[in-house]
Amino acid sequence: MQRYFLDKPFSGEKEVILKDDHFHHIARVMRMSPEDEFYVVFQDKKACIAKITDITNEAVMASIVKWEEMNKEMPVPITIASGLPKGDKLEWIIQKGTELGAYEFIPFIADRSIVKWDVKKEQKKHTRWLKIAEEAAEQSHRQHKPNILPPITFKELLHISSNYTHKIVAYEENAKQGESTNFPKMLKNFKQDDTVLIVFGPEGGISNTEIEQLENNGFVPCGFGPRILRTETAPLYALSAISYHLELMR
Repeated sequence: MQRYFLDKPFSGEKEVILKDDHFHHIARVMRMSPEDEFYVVFQDKKACIAKITDITNEAVMASIVKWEEMNKEMPVPITIASGLPKGDKLEWIIQKGTELGAYEFIPFIADRSIVKWDVKKEQKKHTRWLKIAEEAAEQSHRQHKPNILPPITFKELLHISSNYTHKIVAYEENAKQGESTNFPKMLKNFKQDDTVLIVFGPEGGISNTEIEQLENNGFVPCGFGPRILRTETAPLYALSAISYHLELMR
C-alpha cells in the first residue's frame, strides 16, 4: 500500500486532502479511484490508513479509516554526518540510510573532501536529497521523514554536536589496529530519549586534525570490524548494527 507524508501535524481532522505531487502520483501514476486506500503520515509521526472519497481535477479527498499502531522508528534517533563524498555517493547514503532507520543526515565539508561544494547549485541538490529521503521513507514504511541539512563546515558540526547524548566517529585507524570494543560499549549505553550523532569521513577518511578536535569535543573513535569500509558503506554498517542491537535483541 502506498504511503504519503504530509507537511503538517494531525489536528483532529477526519478527512485529509492531498494536492500537487501527491495528487499527481495518486491520480495519474497509481490511477487510484474512490474506495482505494493508502497510508498517510502526519508531521508528528502519526500514521493512518485513508480511503479515497473523491478525486477532483486538483485534489484527492480521503477519510481516515484506521490508525497505524506498530512503531516503525528506531528507539533512539540516529543522525548520520557524512564528509562530502564524490559523485552520487551521498544520495546512496541518504536512500539506504533512510531505509535502515536514520533520523537525520548532516553533510559536512571535511579536510579530505575532494568534491568542491557549489553554493549556486545548493538549493537544487538539497531539494533532490530531501526527495530521495521522502521516497525512501515511503518505500520502507517509515513514520518519520528524515531531515537533511545543507552542507555545513566542520566547525559548525562541532558546534551542533553539543546537542547529542552520544557522539561517535568512525575511524579507520582504530579498525587497522584491531580496536573492536568501543562501538559495542556505546550501543549498550543507548537509552530511551537519547540522541546519537555518528561522523563519517569522505573517501580519504578523517584527518588527524579533525580526529583530535572531535575527541576534544566528546566523540568516541570506533572501528567497525577488521575490514576498512567505504565512505558510503560505513553508515549502513553502523545503522544495521544499531538496529540489530536495539530492535532485534530486545
